Amino acid sequence: MVLPRAAYAADPAASRGRRHLEAPSATRGPYERDRDRIIHAGAFRRLKGKTQVFVAHEGDHFRTRLTHSLEVAQIARSVARRLQLDEDLAEACALAHDLGHPPFGHTGEHVLDDCTRPWGGFDHNAQTIRVLTRLERRYPQFDGLNLTWETLEGTVKHNGPMLRPGEDIAGLAPVWQDINAGFDMGLTTFASAEAQVAAVADDIAYNNHDIDDGLAAGAFSEDDICHDVPMVAAAFESVRREFPGLDPHRLRGEAIRRLIGIWVGDLVGESQRRLAHHRPGSVDDVRALPQAVVAFSDQMIADAAVLRRFLMARMYRHWKVNRARSQARRIVRELFDVFMAEPDTLPPQWQGPPDAPVARTARRVCDYIAGMTDDYAIDEHRRLFNLDRSL
Repeated sequence: MVLPRAAYAADPAASRGRRHLEAPSATRGPYERDRDRIIHAGAFRRLKGKTQVFVAHEGDHFRTRLTHSLEVAQIARSVARRLQLDEDLAEACALAHDLGHPPFGHTGEHVLDDCTRPWGGFDHNAQTIRVLTRLERRYPQFDGLNLTWETLEGTVKHNGPMLRPGEDIAGLAPVWQDINAGFDMGLTTFASAEAQVAAVADDIAYNNHDIDDGLAAGAFSEDDICHDVPMVAAAFESVRREFPGLDPHRLRGEAIRRLIGIWVGDLVGESQRRLAHHRPGSVDDVRALPQAVVAFSDQMIADAAVLRRFLMARMYRHWKVNRARSQARRIVRELFDVFMAEPDTLPPQWQGPPDAPVARTARRVCDYIAGMTDDYAIDEHRRLFNLDRSL
């Protein structure tokens, strides 16, 4: 099903361009090109070995940051199609959104933030911008991927406007100031509807696949979640009525498929209602609105809060997850400490001049660690802290 692009959709022919001038592709639109560059990036490949909730080596069937990003992209394309948006831009924003995640998920992020607090801290969204504009080095003319303004905007504003009207950009971390310099991101406005779709598709993906992974890991049972989360109970009951005696694995898969459909249906319905109310005539009209046009209904937001409370209590704070988180904290902190104390132990391509300012050394160390997969971080820690003949 191909729907015509709406007036409020991003128009690839009207893109604000790239920071570094390049000739257009003869076969692909600018947002298709962005998507392809993201998929071919080293940082994207490394997402296969980065924790979503369960550490990657704990099992082959649990989500990683890579499979999560692919699920977000699929949902984003589906929603964008139904809202008559540019699917390629929505997909590019979805695929890029987690490129800055360090090993061990949010645990690694919190440790790096604490370690680098004196030099500006660490945030995975800001690190994503560093990956996209500096750390990927595949092209002869520039660092980063040289994505379009619109894809970068969607990444910068993944969580909405960065500044309130009149607020000073000087209060933001240097990475946000750098990306805005000479390439004004419009930090006080919302992003395009395509970028908003990618951000909310992230919520749909992780809320539902965390149910799947939590059940598979035995963090909680079907009875547990159905007792505490009515929306989930209704989905499981609808499958049981239609397919009595279905085996548990198929039951879980079908229930979660229906749950995703419920979330997507709610998102499309509420977004269509908002678009009809505001009647934006262009993508810039969408940016200028006082609220997001892509959003869930109040009822879905309330249902999601019930689910999040359950997952927080029964999964994200499960003792096995806590144990892995404890190990991850020690690994990341000890790696940071040894590289700061002995920067000559960094691989040659990550070493700076011996007289480099401490802040630059800290950011270089942080970039190196943030790019690691879980397994690489574990192995690097072993190499540095365990006496090993193989060295």
